[in-house]
Amino acid sequence: MYRIRVTIVAILLGFCTMAEIAGAAEAEAWAALRAGRHVALMRHTDAPGSAGDPPGFRLDDCATQRNLSAKGRVDAATIGARLKSEGIAVERILSSPWCRCMDTATLLNLGPVEAEPTFGNVVVLTDQRESLIARARKVIDQWAGSGILLVVTHGANIQALTGILPASGEIVVVRSGSGGRSEPLGRLSLD
Repeated sequence: MYRIRVTIVAILLGFCTMAEIAGAAEAEAWAALRAGRHVALMRHTDAPGSAGDPPGFRLDDCATQRNLSAKGRVDAATIGARLKSEGIAVERILSSPWCRCMDTATLLNLGPVEAEPTFGNVVVLTDQRESLIARARKVIDQWAGSGILLVVTHGANIQALTGILPASGEIVVVRSGSGGRSEPLGRLSLD
């Protein structure tokens, strides 16, 4: 009976420690965003369907792609409002050219959005995966603005860059100038 109690206490302490670590990482992410000079990698908000797009999709025709749900559209606006209310200075916004990313970036309502093919979907562009990731690391590493570089892209891209697979709408904050390592500082779920 004693062993069971000790095991239960150890498990509960483990959960508390994990929650404390997550809370510290979230606090560090907010601090980095407030300080500027960092990069926020955001996965597009909710877009129902599989990880890819329907057969025959075209980048120049949103009707042929997976698109944001009504929830995804509301979440994007909510996330943008939260970033504004927290006083985060977004200096530049880059987005994968996929419609769900461009729409997320636009609905954030944080400023002009630039389509950046470097952050295109590495799941679909498998043959270009390594060069896309290398170029994305270079963009992140070279960010020297005083504010935040916000990049709206795909979960697989963020995972390839940081080792973290974010949920829809989640932001992973990374340090710029880290020698191409895309070092994650923390993550934020804001919807």
